[in-house]
Amino acid sequence: MVEVKAEVEVEDQQSPVSDQDGENDIVTEGASVVHGEPPQEESGPPKVESEVEVLHDKVTKQIMKEGHGQKKPSKYSTCFLHYRAWTESTQHKFEDTWHEQQPLEIVLGKEKKEMTGLAIGISSMTAGERALLRVGCELGYGKEGSFSFPNVPPMADIVYEVELIGFDETKEGKARGDMTVEERIGAADRRKMDGNLLFKEEKLEEAMQQYEMAIAYMGDDFMFQLYGKYRDMALAVKNPCHLNMAACLIKLERYDEAIAQCGIVLVEDESNVKALFRRGKARAELGQTDAAREDFLKARKYVPQDKAIAKELRLLAEDDKAVYHKQKELYKGLFAQRPDPTPEPKNWLILIWQWLLSVFYSLLRRHRQKAD
Repeated sequence: MVEVKAEVEVEDQQSPVSDQDGENDIVTEGASVVHGEPPQEESGPPKVESEVEVLHDKVTKQIMKEGHGQKKPSKYSTCFLHYRAWTESTQHKFEDTWHEQQPLEIVLGKEKKEMTGLAIGISSMTAGERALLRVGCELGYGKEGSFSFPNVPPMADIVYEVELIGFDETKEGKARGDMTVEERIGAADRRKMDGNLLFKEEKLEEAMQQYEMAIAYMGDDFMFQLYGKYRDMALAVKNPCHLNMAACLIKLERYDEAIAQCGIVLVEDESNVKALFRRGKARAELGQTDAAREDFLKARKYVPQDKAIAKELRLLAEDDKAVYHKQKELYKGLFAQRPDPTPEPKNWLILIWQWLLSVFYSLLRRHRQKAD
């Protein structure tokens, strides 16, 4: 066995708990979990201070977060995105793919009529970019409003908060639903390999974008239809993407998100050593030592000689020992025998006065006895 490493290697050369999954590992899904849901405003769209860019007479954009690189999607690109949508007049939110945990897929040039303004905005974005779009009603739901969203009235301007996860350049503009099983798995695998190369270059955010794109090809609706060898083929791409996401998130100190990615894999494969190990690492960083130890011990059952697992268990034991000694010192101070109180200094004038009073009462008592 070898120690935890950050390289992309072939499976039979890897430790079961290495930082990066190779081509032949096993996989799962959940694209919305990857970057974490952006904070929501309690009412209405977020307030953005950046410069307003006019993309069309009816479409403006304000950048909320810069993307990666310079390349932007062109006509017939298959784009994957998360978004929230509000009616501008009422500030009512009627759509939220982050909350639904399902990214939207749009083929530019083949989008629905009500998505025309949104597509214009997307075509100006780079992968990983988040922006606020304002779309006039003519490029949205128009004079009729929306039958699917009753809260969208006729002639409603729309505000979108959009994050472009990534996009695929395809000449035919083929959507996921039009692909064969082999084509979808192949597209996902290419994204995974691109992510592995970016991981090796320490471009973690960009690597996660690629893994999220790969996962988007393996949505719950797609996985539900698969069985037998096709399900195994899909899982062989999907689960490594989640595990590689977890490795990136641990490096970025986003431990809760890493735990969520490992959890997705463990639902499919409760004995997955890498998922147990990486979840244990994230839990240990969050101070959840008992839960972390439980994960490491489960992982050790399957690879008893792995040095990385042994090292993590040793670190937990050393941490427990240090905590014990600190607590011992603390309690020693709290429950140590208290020293005898120092007698307060006496006032000699008071003592003399008390003595004179006692002499006076003693003489008075003798005088009364003689009188009797």
